[in-house]
Amino acid sequence: MNSLKFSYSQTSLWIASFALLFVGQSGFAQQPAKVNANVLPFVEKGALAGAVMLVADREKTLAIETAGYSDVAAKKPIDANDLFWIASMSKPVTGTALMVVVDEGKVQLDDPVEKYLPEFRGTWLVTQRDDNHQVLRRPLRAITVRDLLRHTSGLPYSSAMETPTLDGLPLATAVRSYAMTPLIYEPGTKYQYSNAGINTAARIVEVVTKQSFEDFLQSTFFDPLGMKDTTFWPNDEQVTRIVKAYSPTEDKLGLREIQISQLTYPLNDRRRGPMPAGGLFSTAADMGIFCQMILNNGEFRGKRYLSEKSVKELGTRQTGEGIKESYGLGWSVGDGSLGHNGALSTNMNVDYKRGLATIWLVQHSGFPQDGGNAHGAFMQSANQLASAK
Repeated sequence: MNSLKFSYSQTSLWIASFALLFVGQSGFAQQPAKVNANVLPFVEKGALAGAVMLVADREKTLAIETAGYSDVAAKKPIDANDLFWIASMSKPVTGTALMVVVDEGKVQLDDPVEKYLPEFRGTWLVTQRDDNHQVLRRPLRAITVRDLLRHTSGLPYSSAMETPTLDGLPLATAVRSYAMTPLIYEPGTKYQYSNAGINTAARIVEVVTKQSFEDFLQSTFFDPLGMKDTTFWPNDEQVTRIVKAYSPTEDKLGLREIQISQLTYPLNDRRRGPMPAGGLFSTAADMGIFCQMILNNGEFRGKRYLSEKSVKELGTRQTGEGIKESYGLGWSVGDGSLGHNGALSTNMNVDYKRGLATIWLVQHSGFPQDGGNAHGAFMQSANQLASAK
């Protein structure tokens, strides 16, 4: 596609410097920008197409602001209600969903996966492989449910059947293809990022609840929390609000529009598989609600969605000694915080020490110039806002 070079007029910058600031829980009003000021220069020089930014504490949304464009070529300003492919930010949603059925006593984290999915009985492990042959043996132990959520299962990132896109199979079929694929290392001994593991965890939810995973999410989280724009399949109206995706031009100075290579178009075609590891679309407001629920230890506006014990499990480092990656159950975890990135540079973070949730939504497969620093600029402003309240 053609590269896109642009600059803001002073009028455009003035308009973009205003945003929606929520006032308590009762609504919102137009106010001067509080967290996008440090991000606007990245848009002005063409290092960032556009972003929606949200900051919330335990009780309310402190700010939801925008900078830039949802469609650079059309000069269409990005809107706080625009939808984004949140990609692997879907993993924390899936991990949290699994812990709901743990709370209900339907699943135990240290049970073998084969207890719920018999197709995983008799799994093989690759010990040698070259272009002409591979040597297999039985693994020393079975994959556990915990392994699936912390990326220590031995499953590969995806199966050979998940081509050319990752959303081409029904969930049950995709998971059967993982069971047919030999493990690439002994369960529990390494960390290797695996969509297959997270998708398998979602399939367990389907089996024990006798619901499709998408219906379980809808009835357990999306409807009761009011996450009206979070879905695997945007409807016709939602498709009009999906932000265009961009990557750097070859000279790393400008932007070029791209399609999402991992997904099948049209995006509203329900023949696409749900892909719990990376298929959700959402808005900043919806993901802010979800993160507030986690920030409040599983409770939101007087309703409990998850036990405090399960929330603690989600945010506790589950990867063992000798593994450098710090991962919980579907969430990346740090010192007093948990969160996750997405393939198109989205990010969400729940910081218990500050009592703060932040959402950063962009659609970038890489950045020109120094655009990769825009998220850090937003976080600096978000922390200042939190300190000032």
